[in-house]
Amino acid sequence: MFSFCTDPSTLPDWQWMACYLTTGVHLSLYGSVITVLLLLAVTAPVALAFGFAFASAARSQIPPLRWIAKGYIAIVRGVPDIAFFLFFVIALDQAIEFLRHKVLCPGWEQPVWQGNDFVVCQAAKMPLSTAPQWVHEGYGFAVAVFTFAIVFGAFAANVLFGAMRAVPHAQLETAEAYGMSRRQTFWRILVPQMWVYALPGLSNLWMVLIKATPLLFLLGVEDIVYWARELGGTKTPRFTDYPHGDWRMWYFLALLVFYLALTWVSEKALNRLMARLTFGQATAGGERQRKAPA
Repeated sequence: MFSFCTDPSTLPDWQWMACYLTTGVHLSLYGSVITVLLLLAVTAPVALAFGFAFASAARSQIPPLRWIAKGYIAIVRGVPDIAFFLFFVIALDQAIEFLRHKVLCPGWEQPVWQGNDFVVCQAAKMPLSTAPQWVHEGYGFAVAVFTFAIVFGAFAANVLFGAMRAVPHAQLETAEAYGMSRRQTFWRILVPQMWVYALPGLSNLWMVLIKATPLLFLLGVEDIVYWARELGGTKTPRFTDYPHGDWRMWYFLALLVFYLALTWVSEKALNRLMARLTFGQATAGGERQRKAPA
């Protein structure tokens, strides 16, 4: 990147380090930080939407809908995340390619499953081998977001379902006594109040989501942990212009600082949000705020 980086072997220490930290692979490391932050920014609202939808369905008066919602919550929460990521991504990818294979290649005569191999026509591949690199990366990122949303949506659904049940039932009965319909009671009474009870659980879930981002490598996304391991490993002059020993400790120390800073900022933001939601509410937090000026 710098003009003085033409011959790294002749550079003093600070210039050598400046050149080393601005190589193309290091730019990929910095880009992976943006990937992680973007994943969190997209996955959190999507998982919350999944959670809200299934928590509402778990309270439904329609038995099949209630059974499906409770089954989804129980199954996903009961399966280890790493096992779900390994199974679900493969199953999802094969399901998409199988459907495309049936539509795009109707004349295919060979079986799709040939022993341990899954074989479809080239036109059914997702993404196509001829697609540009950004399509492959975008597809991998979309699969990662969907997978994370499915997993953490189940936990969010469990938290929101409990929060809905924590709202005093007398308030719902009072709303119905005033002539509100079930829909009006749900949106005007239940939903606004449930967030106070749900936020502590959702806060913990957000922290767990942050810590789960290193699982991106299971989905084929080159995340910051992948690059820290690759760049920190021992490099010799034969393979790089910037030889060094085993620096993985320093790279992982940088990751430690990054994740601690991210969780610290998150905790401050969540505390402010909690203070805002509990203001004026008949909760312990609201009571502390009411007595604080006195």
